Amino acid sequence: MRAAGGVVWRVVEGRPEVVLVHRPKYGDWTFPKGKLDPGETEADAAYREVSEETGYRCVLGRELPSVEYLDGKGRHKRVHYWEMTIADGEFRANDEVDRLEWLALDTAADRLTYDHDRVVLDAFGLFAGLPPDR
Repeated sequence: MRAAGGVVWRVVEGRPEVVLVHRPKYGDWTFPKGKLDPGETEADAAYREVSEETGYRCVLGRELPSVEYLDGKGRHKRVHYWEMTIADGEFRANDEVDRLEWLALDTAADRLTYDHDRVVLDAFGLFAGLPPDR
């Protein structure tokens, strides 16, 4: 299964913050992401999924490393990520995401439910010029 998503970020007081979303169906904290629609590119899916889950229309930046894992049903999943900045929009809770939080990288690392998301966060931290151990 192929999926895509984004690490949405901003700088507050000189420090990067990232968006994490809470998905009540899974009870987890993760980056906004989702499955590709038929014929959709990874970049297009990342843009669409982030918009659907967060309400933010974003600008895609640098591609981050993808991650592979088995999902909750034992299926192989590969997720491609991009770092993204907000062009406009605002968060509204929806069927998939009931909460969104902006967090500093060290706080985000502690909040993330999945280890594979921490790999993506570490890659983003390197992109932002921070050491991998935060």
